[in-house]
Amino acid sequence: MSPGAFPDVAWAGLAPELVMVLGAVVLLLLDVQVKPGVKVLWRSASAIMVIALALGIWQWIVTEPGGELAFGGMLILDPAAAFARLVVLVVSILAISAGRSLFVQLGNRAAEGLALVLLASAGFVLMAASQNLVMMFLGLEMGSISLYILAGITGDGVRSDEAALKYLLLGAVASAVFIYGVALVFAGTGSLGLVAIGGFLAQYLVLSPAVLLIGIGLITVGLCFKVAAAPFHVWAPDVYQGAPAGIVGYMAAVAKVGGFAALARVLLSGFGTFRADWALVVAAIAALSMMVGAVMAIISTDIRRLLAYSGVAHAGFILTGLASGAPGSPSVWFYLAVYTVQLVAAFSVISAVGGAASSGSALSDYRGLYRRSPFLAIALSVSLLGMAGLPLTTGFVAKLGVFLQAWQHGLQWLVVVAVLASAMAIYLYLRVIVTMYMHSPTTDDPVGSDRPTFWALGFATAVTVVLGVFPQPLLKLVESAIYL
Repeated sequence: MSPGAFPDVAWAGLAPELVMVLGAVVLLLLDVQVKPGVKVLWRSASAIMVIALALGIWQWIVTEPGGELAFGGMLILDPAAAFARLVVLVVSILAISAGRSLFVQLGNRAAEGLALVLLASAGFVLMAASQNLVMMFLGLEMGSISLYILAGITGDGVRSDEAALKYLLLGAVASAVFIYGVALVFAGTGSLGLVAIGGFLAQYLVLSPAVLLIGIGLITVGLCFKVAAAPFHVWAPDVYQGAPAGIVGYMAAVAKVGGFAALARVLLSGFGTFRADWALVVAAIAALSMMVGAVMAIISTDIRRLLAYSGVAHAGFILTGLASGAPGSPSVWFYLAVYTVQLVAAFSVISAVGGAASSGSALSDYRGLYRRSPFLAIALSVSLLGMAGLPLTTGFVAKLGVFLQAWQHGLQWLVVVAVLASAMAIYLYLRVIVTMYMHSPTTDDPVGSDRPTFWALGFATAVTVVLGVFPQPLLKLVESAIYL
């Protein structure tokens, strides 16, 4: 863009995000002026997300393979951003459906909760589509601040307040680390745009790259916090345990999509020429995440903390594919798409069993769940088996993809660590399943789920099984969509 020229304003390329942001404003205005009730607000938010999804599908269809820069180079409208948008929107719709009872319990604050979900989704999509590091930071903050508030939105317990405060304080530190890394990258390259940075590094030889490498490292650390990779995961167990059960699955899923999308774009698009320098560091973080997550999950007695540490391990599995540096990293995107659906499904069951606004969920509460609610037990079992990576589930295809990608790019030692961590993880998931099916229930009271939760869990279960048996449609979609 020449000096003094107006930037490219491509509103059509941001149609889904505009719908979500304007929808959040409309929900708040409706609540203030009309007070239509929780059911109307929930239905309105669901309709807004469905419209945004339809626009997202249209945007993916019309997006050019190479992508195009928009808004003065702040954003890039390419297939990678379009696919990330679809994943976030699908996860958001599932979360709003399964979290209906939470918004009903929020009562007067339901509009605020629904608006925060819309704003968080828009923020993490913008983060995934950012080509400029400052724009990426703005998307990160837009999504993160919304999640900080959602973590403590019920405000009815010490654990919930502690989760929100810890998430806020540690998140602020991670954001500061990220923006300091951005400053160092600008000092080393003279640019904040990833395309320009990639071109600069490909054209010129950096004789003293220390400042640039430190900047890359700090940006990586800031984003690893968002995806809960070890050793930057200390916030995750307390937040997963203390935040409302009806929304914590959504919080974990969208943060992972946005964080990994940004991390892939930064490392592969901006600093691909420095792969020899960052690949080993990313591989080390992946190995540590897998082992720490698997070991700590095994000794957890609270199912929410178990899933939190499981998320740390899964962050390591995804980083295993990213460390290979393969162009586009299609296996990473496949893994993100299927894991986030499984994560939302698992927490939806937890919400149905313990209450949408509850915090904490002892593993003993799931004794004999199959006798109390066969549907919930089956849905949770399928999600856990998918996370374990057993054959005939999407998790098996996802893990196989990242393992093969890492092996083919010279990271055989990391694949060995990943296989060991996977074997350990099978035990922790089977422990939950055994508790549900083979132990006597502590109470005979049945556990039910409302219709939106039923359909959300049914969809997630079908995706995990059907795409596990026939993964080709999603694999082709990922391969045709990723052009980083």
